[in-house]
Amino acid sequence: MPVVDINCDLGESFGAYTLGRDAEILDYVTSANIACGFHAGDPATMRKTVKMAMEKNVAIGAHPGLQDLAGFGRRDMNLSPQEAYDLVLYQIGALSAFVKAEGGSIQHVKPHGALYNMAAKSAPLAEAIAEAVYKVNPDMIFFGLAGSELIKAGEKAGLRTGSEVFSDRTYQPDGTLTSRREPNALITDQNQAVSQVIKMVRNQKVSTAGGPEIDIKADTICIHGDGEHALDFARHITEALKKAGITISRIESFK
Repeated sequence: MPVVDINCDLGESFGAYTLGRDAEILDYVTSANIACGFHAGDPATMRKTVKMAMEKNVAIGAHPGLQDLAGFGRRDMNLSPQEAYDLVLYQIGALSAFVKAEGGSIQHVKPHGALYNMAAKSAPLAEAIAEAVYKVNPDMIFFGLAGSELIKAGEKAGLRTGSEVFSDRTYQPDGTLTSRREPNALITDQNQAVSQVIKMVRNQKVSTAGGPEIDIKADTICIHGDGEHALDFARHITEALKKAGITISRIESFK
């Protein structure tokens, strides 16, 4: 029987935010990627999100991004491997303090936005990020785009890896995500998202934008917490996976 983790990017707002939708989404996911203050989030939001995740028995992950609040960490920057290492190490450390204070532990690390996409294609960046993760705690799981340089770097560093697929994004024939600048980048139809997810988990295949069907490994499914339909997507996909006989579990239980 197929087993898969469902992750969501959370804590991506600021202290005045009530975290209401994040709390509801946590009922439908098994792993939470918590913003560490660079692309989004702040100390109060980090603390509240960590506490909520622990109360709902959702595994916690650090979600480090570029230091770009205005661009939500989605604008490319000219970043050296050393700079990537430093900013990831710094952000894991920040979240670790809040997690430790609540008596928990970090399950995984998943880069955010442009940092994720750049490292998915750049071996030097990916290896620098993987090294930072390994040096903090070699037992943490390294999330990255399935088939990308992130997964290769994690394996090279000796980390367990989580090959990530996306419910709400379209794919290119080379396995990369369609750029958000393109009109067909996002999937907003729930049924289309569910169909894509089930095919990726059960058949290890995904259809590409205007191209062939390609092989893909799906350990964990991403739902973007900042998406307009994030809560509906999380609920709908979780229910559909269960109906399809697919087990949903924290990734640490099967990796």
